[in-house]
Amino acid sequence: MILTTTNTIEDHKINDYLGIVTGVSVNSRKASFSFSMKKSYQSLGNSIDEVKEEAFQNLNENALNLNANAVVGIRVDVEMVPATALIMVSITGTAVKVL
Repeated sequence: MILTTTNTIEDHKINDYLGIVTGVSVNSRKASFSFSMKKSYQSLGNSIDEVKEEAFQNLNENALNLNANAVVGIRVDVEMVPATALIMVSITGTAVKVL
């Protein structure tokens, strides 16, 4: 599966547009109590990476369900709700068949 933020793929021709696909993942951030800001930022970064990876897997699965072999025009949105420590990642793109 080719995943790209661009609308075209070099050396490939888009043969068919199959529709918009999304991948969403929500995770409650584990509380990290530390006096070190470096550790807090590292923990936050790790949490975002985990949620983002799960969202990409969901996007990939949804594209495969449409028999796509690529997703173009990918956009990644990360939302955080500080009061609840929730992290949400939403990834959207266009599923296509390329030659």
